[in-house]
Amino acid sequence: MYSRTLVVVLVQECIKVLTGRIGLTISPANPEYIYAIVEAAEGKGGFYRTTNRGASWEKRSDHVTSGNYYQEIIADPIDVNTVYSLNNWMTVSHDGGKTFKIVGEDYKHIDNHSMWINPSNPKHWLVGSDGGVYETFDSANNWDFKENIPVTQFYKVALDNELPFYNIYGGTQDNFSIGGPSRVITDHGITNQDWFITHGGDGFESQVDPYDSNIVYAQSQHGVLVRFDKKSGEEVGIQPKERKGENAYVWNWDAPLTVSKHIKGGIYFAANKVFRSVDYGNSWEVISEDLSRQIDRNTLKVYDRVVSIDAVSKNGSTSLYGAVVSLAESPIDKNLIIAGTDDGLIQITENGGETWRKVDNISGVPKLTYVNNVYLSQHNVKVMYAAFNHHKYGDFKPYIFKSTDKGQTWVNISNNLPIRGSVYGFEEDHIDENLIFCGTEFGAFFSPNAGQNWKKLDTGIPTIAVRDIAIQQRENDLVLGTFGRGFYVLDDYSSLRNIENVKPAEKAIIYPIRDALMWEKSTPLGLPGKSFQGDNFFTAPNLGPEAIITFYYNEKYESPKEIRQKGEKNLIKDKKDTPYPNYDALKVEMEDVAPQLVFTFKDSSGNVLKKEFKKAVEGVQRFNWDLRYSYQNPVDFSKPKFYNPFSGKKEGSLINPGKYTVEAHLYKNGVMEPLVEPVSFNVKALDNTLMPANDRKEKVAFQREVAALSAEIQVSQTMLREMNTKIKYIKEAIKLSEEPMGELSKFVYDIELKIKEINKLLRGDSVKRKLDIDQIPTPANRVGSIMYEQKYSTSAPTKTHMDSFEIGKEEFIPIKEKVDKLYSEDMKKLELLLNEKDAPYTPGRGFNN
Repeated sequence: MYSRTLVVVLVQECIKVLTGRIGLTISPANPEYIYAIVEAAEGKGGFYRTTNRGASWEKRSDHVTSGNYYQEIIADPIDVNTVYSLNNWMTVSHDGGKTFKIVGEDYKHIDNHSMWINPSNPKHWLVGSDGGVYETFDSANNWDFKENIPVTQFYKVALDNELPFYNIYGGTQDNFSIGGPSRVITDHGITNQDWFITHGGDGFESQVDPYDSNIVYAQSQHGVLVRFDKKSGEEVGIQPKERKGENAYVWNWDAPLTVSKHIKGGIYFAANKVFRSVDYGNSWEVISEDLSRQIDRNTLKVYDRVVSIDAVSKNGSTSLYGAVVSLAESPIDKNLIIAGTDDGLIQITENGGETWRKVDNISGVPKLTYVNNVYLSQHNVKVMYAAFNHHKYGDFKPYIFKSTDKGQTWVNISNNLPIRGSVYGFEEDHIDENLIFCGTEFGAFFSPNAGQNWKKLDTGIPTIAVRDIAIQQRENDLVLGTFGRGFYVLDDYSSLRNIENVKPAEKAIIYPIRDALMWEKSTPLGLPGKSFQGDNFFTAPNLGPEAIITFYYNEKYESPKEIRQKGEKNLIKDKKDTPYPNYDALKVEMEDVAPQLVFTFKDSSGNVLKKEFKKAVEGVQRFNWDLRYSYQNPVDFSKPKFYNPFSGKKEGSLINPGKYTVEAHLYKNGVMEPLVEPVSFNVKALDNTLMPANDRKEKVAFQREVAALSAEIQVSQTMLREMNTKIKYIKEAIKLSEEPMGELSKFVYDIELKIKEINKLLRGDSVKRKLDIDQIPTPANRVGSIMYEQKYSTSAPTKTHMDSFEIGKEEFIPIKEKVDKLYSEDMKKLELLLNEKDAPYTPGRGFNN
């Protein structure tokens, strides 16, 4: 069979004109048949077929798609004459390419790029489009959208200051402009239903009014700007229009937009000119002339020459050239504005747009390089940054430059960024002027020293293009807009302000802890997690009511076994003798216990609330505390055999709002070594309930009382179970003993009766339950009901709860006394008697009892 390359050559030879993109498919039904969809000059493009493996070709029709985006065709696995063409609207031919018709995509996203056809059932397809993955089982009559694949491509990201949780906004590749919460109060994670559309089309840069988060600005391609009312869901178009007699504006596919930090209702927007509005986009002032080089793009070379006006797809589906593509207003000086163009210019105004100063030919920046990002410092009015992107010329190097004199001179601060990785986004920390961030084609990086050294942020982030970066200053959150994996949030990155480009001298550090918000999670789906929604129900991770603890530990633990094996590696590699360890060395290995880091949480009175245990691993790490007391029920190492959402969680009740501390120790060989001084932090209750407890401390105290009584009841129940287990072994021991059974058996029988009677008092009469005979609620019933009804509520306990608790407590006291006496006296007497009779050993019975 011919190779794919040879088939393409044969097609080109057949057409004998300049060709563009050629899509091929070989028919699985008959490999002699090959189809080709061809872009070509002089009207020679179209749909071609060979029935002899490429020896000769026949043009079947003029059907073509857009070469820069589609030109993909798929042959049916059964019918040699059926072939599918992937386009904005997907089409099918049943006559070998002579005619094509729409397959039908009523409730499916268009713009199709890939397709799989089930070889055993050609009506079953999987199709990949700009909207994601869709499946049909009836040849496109009905479609199922795979809504659990987080592959959204974001061009830009913007944040608001909404309380208690800010929202994240962004423009997506052909999936609208959207917004959604950074956190939610539910126990389901952040779901697709939590997001909302702010504008249609391809989405680009969004912004939120800094004074009113219900005012959201969104746009689609070529500067179609709208003002979205989050309260009502309405939108109104506010794109600047040409003045009388003015030439049409040149809009980039992704036009830059920024909101003013100085003017209420102020917005800046740009085409080839810069626009300012001071009334939320109701009117616009043009504050610059054309800021581009005003180059005729048809004079520029494509590859190695200027191509003909009739060249294949010349200027097709591309942005207009000569536009502003990046824009920023100084947070310090309202008159200082900077713009970057798609043809390599930086333009600066220091008087609000009256005059502009051109910056060109920066040393180290290739000519005509796309100015992807411009940034004006919030610390020093003279400092500005620019990120250049030259990938359209085949140059994928990073170009980040800094000026400290308002653009008069520039220094390359790309330094140790990977040599391959074009730069897109940039941000500067609002506290530490030396802490900066950038987004590249292959990930996000930070520098603690103004770009002298860069370090990749790669924990939890896939290798993906980071197109934009935003900082939520109130929360110290870093938010990434990725092109293919959605948004990523680094909660409270403030510890990075304490990181230098050297190893810390301290053995351990607990970094400052931001205020933790506390609430009880809701379950609008009825149960936690995905509830009954099925495995394909998408939920994103959510930061719940938790304190984020970020820490550093400077020692890398290696076990004696790991040290030995490391030393043996070269011996094994070189096929040399590898001596066995001696007795003492192997004994040390086998008895070695890895050290642990122990984090102890305390209240303001020094009471221990919870301890968290972590591996002693070198580096900066973090974990989250759920703001709950330790679970005080009897220790139980058993694990459920399956997921049961009705079984409840082994967790304590929420703590009180207030001030708390956390301290760290190294636990090694039975010794607790203090590592750092306690670090304090605040826990604040979320104001999200209508009837919160008037006295939160009393509420929590009651929850603790209920939890303690519940634990005591479970202790008694556990003791009864243990005694039942002991009795089972004791009965067998009596059978095996070389003594008469009478005395021992009577003793056992009496204890069994007492256990049954106590169980009846504690858990109810099972016989009555079977006969549906009414009986008085037991203490276990009462306390279990109270736990269920109020453990996960911040409301005050009801009078019913408190009254029922007192009844349960009062009724449990004599039951507990019976259990304790039976366990510590009666059972002990029985075990002593067994010892006297030399009965075989039974579990839990010491011979010295």
